[in-house]
Amino acid sequence: MTRTASPARRSAGRTGAAWTVLAWLAGLLFFLPVAWMVLTGFKREVDAASNPPSWFFTPVLDGYRQVFDRDITPYLLNSVMASVLSTLLVLVLATPAAYALSIRPVERWRDVLFFFISTKMLPVVAALLPIYLLVQDLGMLDNVWTLIVLYTAMNLPLAVWMMRSFLLEVPAALIEAAAMDGADLLVTIRRILLPIVAPGLAATALICFIFSWNEFFFAVNLTATRAGTSPIFLVGFITSEGLFLARLCAAATIVSLPVVLAGWIAQKQLVRGLSMGAVK
Repeated sequence: MTRTASPARRSAGRTGAAWTVLAWLAGLLFFLPVAWMVLTGFKREVDAASNPPSWFFTPVLDGYRQVFDRDITPYLLNSVMASVLSTLLVLVLATPAAYALSIRPVERWRDVLFFFISTKMLPVVAALLPIYLLVQDLGMLDNVWTLIVLYTAMNLPLAVWMMRSFLLEVPAALIEAAAMDGADLLVTIRRILLPIVAPGLAATALICFIFSWNEFFFAVNLTATRAGTSPIFLVGFITSEGLFLARLCAAATIVSLPVVLAGWIAQKQLVRGLSMGAVK
């Protein structure tokens, strides 16, 4: 005797399939500009600038050759240095601060949290002039270490808020047991807290890395030739002679690869980290 699915179950199955198709369509819609950028990088300039766009073309590597001929390597190295070091500094500073605001709350911790997030309310352009004058007086213009300090300050408030939400998920009994065993604060953070919140740490690190990698405003105003980052290199293809679209898309594809690879490598940790605290 065969069992037939109930109407409610069949309806639920159709609803789930519809949501799956809708999710795929939304994902493809968001991915379409990226795919178009990658494809345009393999076009000739005349095909890339055609109107209406040319859907059928012969792939060439001229755009990528011209990108490497312009020596993109120093810009990539500056971006890697500024993004990686600032992200490490953010994690080193944000983890103890989040600990003091979650597991062992300091006095007036709500005011402290608001102060952290209030620093993100000031438009960056409003602070540019005093920052520029200060950096100029210190002789730190066109220096990658200036970007490292600024990127650390830029991402630190967000990292503190994120790490606090992850640390709130740690059972208090584990901290009490570590204290009874004689573990000091550094041992507790290193051997107990960090392994538990590793997914949240990975999610925080990746978001800070992306924000630092994509940052343009400070880089374009405080650097010139020695400390220019990847976004500065991309702007070089927008000239008075016109927009070299194929070269720009080829360069943008190369610049996007480190972030895409970092997200792909940390995808499991990223999904777990972003879902921590979502279900109580």
